[in-house]
Amino acid sequence: MKQKLILLPKAQRVLNDLGENIKLARLRRKLSTIQVAERAGISRATLWQIEKGIPSVAMGAYFQVLFVLGLEKDFLKLGADDELGRKLQDAGLLVKERAPKK
Repeated sequence: MKQKLILLPKAQRVLNDLGENIKLARLRRKLSTIQVAERAGISRATLWQIEKGIPSVAMGAYFQVLFVLGLEKDFLKLGADDELGRKLQDAGLLVKERAPKK
């Protein structure tokens, strides 16, 4: 039995927004759900889940849809500007001065 993935509300909102952005991109290109699903090699039900932000959909399916829409390079932007990570890394690089030798 597959375990249901439960997200925090903030994370679910982000996934909902991603799904909505994917849907809007599809509509702007005047592509039907059938066309995108066939080109991405997924079912219409999976595409519907992606556009609704359902968390159990595989990341590969999201990538395939982005590829069909010509947005695959957006995947490379994930984590590219890791401001918090750089700050944490810089904080760890600060070297404490040693006490002078006696």
